[in-house]
Amino acid sequence: MFQKYDEIRSKMNEMGRKAPFLFILDFELEKPLLFYLNEIDEKQLLYNFDGIKNYPEEEDVRPNHSFHRAPVSFEKYRTAFDIVMQNLEYGNSYLCNLTMATAVSTDISLRNIFFKNRQKFRLWLDGQFVVFSPEIFVTVSDGYIHSHPMKGTIDAKVPDALKRIMNNKKEEAEHATIVDLIRNDLSMVANEVTVTKYRYVDEINTWTHDLLQVSSEITGKLPSDWKDNVGNVLLPMLPAGSVSGAPKKQTVEIIRKAEFGPRGYYTGVMGIFTGEELVSSVMIRYIEEFNGRMYYRSGGGITHMSNCEDEYNEMLAKVYLPL
Repeated sequence: MFQKYDEIRSKMNEMGRKAPFLFILDFELEKPLLFYLNEIDEKQLLYNFDGIKNYPEEEDVRPNHSFHRAPVSFEKYRTAFDIVMQNLEYGNSYLCNLTMATAVSTDISLRNIFFKNRQKFRLWLDGQFVVFSPEIFVTVSDGYIHSHPMKGTIDAKVPDALKRIMNNKKEEAEHATIVDLIRNDLSMVANEVTVTKYRYVDEINTWTHDLLQVSSEITGKLPSDWKDNVGNVLLPMLPAGSVSGAPKKQTVEIIRKAEFGPRGYYTGVMGIFTGEELVSSVMIRYIEEFNGRMYYRSGGGITHMSNCEDEYNEMLAKVYLPL
């Protein structure tokens, strides 16, 4: 692990000193993908990071399509949930992000899903996956690093949805935990770290329903030589706290025990260093191809206040195709 970590960090530092590049870092840091932008073939990889993209215009995709899901059983989810809850009771973690893969079927290709939605952070890798994430990991501009962790989701159709999500004690505690974790993560690489915006709400439009998503903004000031050390900035903060938990090291071990196999690129981090700025995203809202089938990965944060049925339903609510 540490050898792989150092190799990735050094390679990112080296590439950043030469030319703009794109990075796709899996959750386990076992299969990192790094590409100079001028070497990317758009027939194999498409990206759009808040307007930084490698194609001239959006392609037209027919508006109607089928989408069906076959989630893991509630009993299987409960088995994993109980492992997490037992560790919470033992004090090994106080917030753990539990995720599952839902088998899905659709008559639209992963490439077309890339073009069908307008999320700020999108990436398609031929034969592997598409991701259309609403969540920033970190951005860097003018020497300042910004993070926007997302924690707290509710169906917008629920009566008094905004009031419910903002007044829910479990969601409030979970969000505060992640903000504190990300603040500490940024403090490893930046100075003057401050929570500049706390618990604001965005609306996310999907094909079947709309969601309210709660986020915060945290900002810090990087050393003047950060452009020569992009790997040094990113790697110490991985994996992203919003999709792992706290304390991070122990919680990642719990995730390995509770989930059925490695996450791979799901909940990893993707982004671009332009030579002047850095933009990156957490790889959520993720569909992968595996053995001829499609799987949509989703999940949520578990605390001692969590209810298994509620968490199972939240996991399913996040399995959607975007508008």
